[in-house]
Amino acid sequence: MYSQTTRHIQVTVMPVFLAEQSDPSESHYVWAYTIQLENLGPESAQLINRHWHITDSQGGVQEVQGVGVIGEQPRLEPGDTYQYSSGVALKTPSGIMVGTYEMETDTGERFLIDIPTFSLDSPDQVGRPN
Repeated sequence: MYSQTTRHIQVTVMPVFLAEQSDPSESHYVWAYTIQLENLGPESAQLINRHWHITDSQGGVQEVQGVGVIGEQPRLEPGDTYQYSSGVALKTPSGIMVGTYEMETDTGERFLIDIPTFSLDSPDQVGRPN
């Protein structure tokens, strides 16, 4: 589990390797990850956009940007928690992901919160994983 707090918004990530969806003979490795956002602060904030930077173990990079997460733009009141699951596929048996969420307050102020860097490791990784 990986966790980081920016401006009173805590982001926790729990990645899981999906062996049943992966095919190492085809260089296809799949992970699911669950993300929980918790508003620990005094002000409401809505998740507007996401930006991911995904790097495989050979240095290949994927950039993913878009509106909201899984088709939603959740609003977090003070004390609220929001959780969702998604997935990623790589051509290598390991990699890392890091990113940001763009949030907006009720007054229209936008700010970025950090998604902690997290490791994607499979049992097929030879040598030291991330």
